[in-house]
Amino acid sequence: MEVAIIGCGVTKFGHIWDKDHDDLLVEAVYEALRDANLELKDIDAVWCGTFYPSTGISGNVFSDSLKFFGRPISRVENYCATGMDNVRNACFAVASGAYDIVIAAGVEKLMDAGSRGLPPIEGIFSIGMPVVSAPGMFAMAANRAFKEWRWNREDLALVAVKNHYNGARHPKAHFRREVTVEEVLRAPMVAYPLGVYDCSAVSDGAAAVVLTRPEIAKKLGCDYAVIKAIGMAVETMHPWHRPSESFLSFPATVKAAKMAYKMAGIEDPRKQLDFGIVHDCFTITELINYQDMQLCKMGEGARLIREGVTAIDGDFPINPDGGLKSFGHPIGASGVRMIAELAKQVLGKAEGLQVKDAEAGFAHNLGGPYSVATVAIVSKP
Repeated sequence: MEVAIIGCGVTKFGHIWDKDHDDLLVEAVYEALRDANLELKDIDAVWCGTFYPSTGISGNVFSDSLKFFGRPISRVENYCATGMDNVRNACFAVASGAYDIVIAAGVEKLMDAGSRGLPPIEGIFSIGMPVVSAPGMFAMAANRAFKEWRWNREDLALVAVKNHYNGARHPKAHFRREVTVEEVLRAPMVAYPLGVYDCSAVSDGAAAVVLTRPEIAKKLGCDYAVIKAIGMAVETMHPWHRPSESFLSFPATVKAAKMAYKMAGIEDPRKQLDFGIVHDCFTITELINYQDMQLCKMGEGARLIREGVTAIDGDFPINPDGGLKSFGHPIGASGVRMIAELAKQVLGKAEGLQVKDAEAGFAHNLGGPYSVATVAIVSKP
């Protein structure tokens, strides 16, 4: 599979009080259209991902915002993996020849949830252990890793320090501020051993990419990147329903990575790829993702961060844009933002955060109680 990314649009992520859901979506989509030198009338279909707002209201929640009528528009929702699953659907529609030029977009306006915070996720999510929070669930993984592999809070802090260093240099990141290991360790505890700086933030934002086939991109004269593969896997709803659950690996990530690597002909990602973007909803998640994405052996994730391997000037940079931790995490937009950032990197347009000699990289989007994951490979043509 080869699908061309010919336009990218990403709003600033953060607490955006002066724009609503519609404003953010329109801003991202029209930035992507300008980047592709196209107009909305040139688009055959739209896929848009969002998690919280207007649940159950089909594609109309987006068509009204964009004034996109008389053509297909689909809503995608898949936990925190919503964004990249959205891109996956759009990719296969283009690759199959069903449509020529499409948009995949994602948007979230989480700060409109009110002073009590985000609304609870009801229904089947509460089956089994309804009192477990997202920080609590990933804290269990951290405690298990501490026991099995002798990792520690300083290892987690290094992830936060790295991602804040990168995000501080990105003009659209939510948190444009560096932090120190000491600050991370002193921060209030959320769910031991995860403190405030170990957790990604609640953010507003939107992102969009314009997709087509490479031959059309060439005819349009576009500078483009190529999505060479995109794999997705789903596991049981809850980790404690999996007989072999160890909390030391995310099985959906492992399977999605294998799919994507096989599709792209990747046998050794450390040698055949140049950088990656992983779903760092918590600092422990990033370290486990290093292992599940086959960048190192089990138990060696902390070694990569200690040795600076994943720093922006390291041997294999991870999250050069700051990741969810610093860039922010508007749920429906995050996976699309990852794809846009991959494209910018391989095209040499990463605005002061350019990975040296970046020709190919991966993006990883995780969702639910780490029950769904999507992995994409993006490269130069």
